Amino acid sequence: MDDDKFLPKLSQNLLKILDDDEYYDITIEVGNDPYVKIFRAHMVILNYRSNYLRRILSTNKKKNDEILVHIKLPNILPEIFQIILRYIYGGRLSLKECDTPDIIKILIAANELNLQELVSYLQLYIIKNDKNWVEQNFNLVYQTSFENDSFLELQNYCTDLISKGPDKILKSMNFSSIPEKLLISIVQNNNLQMSEIQVWKYVIKWGLAQKPELPTDPATFSKEDFNVLKNTLQQLIPFIKFSNISSREFSEEVLPYKKTLPKELYKDLLKNFLNLHPESKLTDNLKNIDSKIITFQHIELISKWIDKLDITDKSTSLYEFKLILRGSRDGFESNKFHEICDNRSCTVTIIKVKGNNQILGGYNPIEWKSDRNYNVTKDSFIFSFKNGNDINDHILSRIVKRNCAIFNDHAYGPSFGGADLILRGDSGHCIKDSYEKPIRSALSEPHLHYGIKCDCCDYTVRGVRWSCTTCDDYDLCQDCKPKSHVHRHPDYHAFQPTPHSDTSSRAPKFAVHHGIVCDNCNKTIHGMRWKCTFCQNYDLCQDCKSNIHDHPNNHMFQPIAYPRIDNYNSGMYYQIF
Repeated sequence: MDDDKFLPKLSQNLLKILDDDEYYDITIEVGNDPYVKIFRAHMVILNYRSNYLRRILSTNKKKNDEILVHIKLPNILPEIFQIILRYIYGGRLSLKECDTPDIIKILIAANELNLQELVSYLQLYIIKNDKNWVEQNFNLVYQTSFENDSFLELQNYCTDLISKGPDKILKSMNFSSIPEKLLISIVQNNNLQMSEIQVWKYVIKWGLAQKPELPTDPATFSKEDFNVLKNTLQQLIPFIKFSNISSREFSEEVLPYKKTLPKELYKDLLKNFLNLHPESKLTDNLKNIDSKIITFQHIELISKWIDKLDITDKSTSLYEFKLILRGSRDGFESNKFHEICDNRSCTVTIIKVKGNNQILGGYNPIEWKSDRNYNVTKDSFIFSFKNGNDINDHILSRIVKRNCAIFNDHAYGPSFGGADLILRGDSGHCIKDSYEKPIRSALSEPHLHYGIKCDCCDYTVRGVRWSCTTCDDYDLCQDCKPKSHVHRHPDYHAFQPTPHSDTSSRAPKFAVHHGIVCDNCNKTIHGMRWKCTFCQNYDLCQDCKSNIHDHPNNHMFQPIAYPRIDNYNSGMYYQIF
């Protein structure tokens, strides 16, 4: 019998103690006049459930001539304390009938009572269930989250919201009431999707809001006015990245407030902006990139990779990233990709994996074609960000086999290497072949239905397999299922989905391709089998695929089977710049 089977009954019994009018030994006065309520409780329970109440009780021990201990909690509303008291006694919390403002009040009260378990739970509850309300009442939530370091989950969530949509959030906030600590956290956020000159404008706006007696036009400022604003902004100025501001922006927006800047900083800025060969600036075009997947921090890093710089190096080049294809707008069909992207060079493909936060991508310095051929380059690379928002958690993989750097085929979308990053429709796979590192773990790759080919496209079925319930041995892949009528399959035939779990149990850890011999070493193929898509009955094992030299370089090999892979996340979203 499980130990926790008895907990619900224990909880019920403890909650009944709240109605006890005989054995209670403490009264708690909650709220302020005229909204005050007296609660009866038991010291032993409060003492062990709340460190805060334990400290209070230790200084309010009843004397021998007193019957009860009496404490006051003026900062908490009675109806809020009622909810918390039920949690303290019975470990129960029902929020279904509470609106979000009340949940915020419960959070603040729980923090005052040092109920850290409840504080963590409420933060995650708000983030998960009340996202729209948080955005609509961002000012309240953001200020609440920064009132105490215990609200780290809310702080991080609010900071993330600001970084992704700063204009929308900042315009909704009351600038005169934003604490300095809050604004500093916004300004120093490296993921903020806003140009530095916009950040500067908001900092000035905040400073003027703190001192409403100051004129709005800096041209009319007195020396004392500048000193007042300088003192107001002194904690914020160090976090402004002035080097990311253009000379024109500096002249028009910063110079009018030059007397608010520290003298040494102003001298350095003048030298930089008057330099005939100034350091490269991050322009608004880079900051305001038209992407739903990546931020300007990703773009800055990708630009360094293009220039073959280390992540710590300063970028010496500025690239304009212009969106030319968006899957959600233009479609994921291979012919649409080639219609838009063929004959275009220096393109970056960005892919968002459906179902998680992973970002994949690749850089192709040469033109895309539809000629079913490998193209040669030494400058292409592929990459991944395991957690899309964290640019530090990345994998960069440069080309090793230059002759197989880029694969062009009208039936495929952007494809890098033999199988390193291959897109077809809205699905794809990443299997290390021509580039130096795998950019995605095997556990993230789609499941392969061993030995099962799609009767429409003739490729091994990945992910969901659709089997005809009428015909023997007729299967379709997910991409071809909607097109079955085009291939004259009877409309009245039903297809049933066969999930990958049905075949993974039959697949050995390393597949043995019975009767399939490698055409290079003449041994039965184990593990991954590479089949030439040009030649009939030409297969290679993994070892020979890496070392073969006498097969035509322009022939593409398709991976037919490899060690079992689970945890399939079907679907991708992609953009090309």
